[in-house]
Amino acid sequence: MPLLSHHHASSMRRSASVLLSLTHPNKSMFERQRALLRKAVPAGFPTPADDHVERRLSLDEHLIEHRESTFFMRVAGHSMRDLGIYDGDLLVVDRAVPATNESVVVAVLDGEFTVKQLLYTPQGKVLRAAHSDYPDVIVKADQDFSIWGVVQWNVHKV
Repeated sequence: MPLLSHHHASSMRRSASVLLSLTHPNKSMFERQRALLRKAVPAGFPTPADDHVERRLSLDEHLIEHRESTFFMRVAGHSMRDLGIYDGDLLVVDRAVPATNESVVVAVLDGEFTVKQLLYTPQGKVLRAAHSDYPDVIVKADQDFSIWGVVQWNVHKV
């Protein structure tokens, strides 16, 4: 693959600005417990709602495995839209989870944050966007590269 052109480099910088904010779960928006209905909500034909609450639900319990190493990051940009990650979404990123082939990761490439799918190929590590306007980036041996964390969950408004 040819070296990144100026156009592609600026695209990478724009997509690297995908992550706007970091919030540690100790200050979680999920701290408050919410009611959990006893019955699952059918996605087919409507049925009468069950007025009884089974128990309280904390999203922290369901979304966070490693509390001290989990962070929330806000997405800015469209490079991951084909994987269902949209501009404005909230990512739950765990720094304790090892990245595997095809993991969606928050990476640092030459000092810039980016969210991409990590691929291990015969050519080496590749950062793949989930949008045809963004080219694959083959991580070169002379580049400063690290996996900052692995995206565990994506939260977005319906």
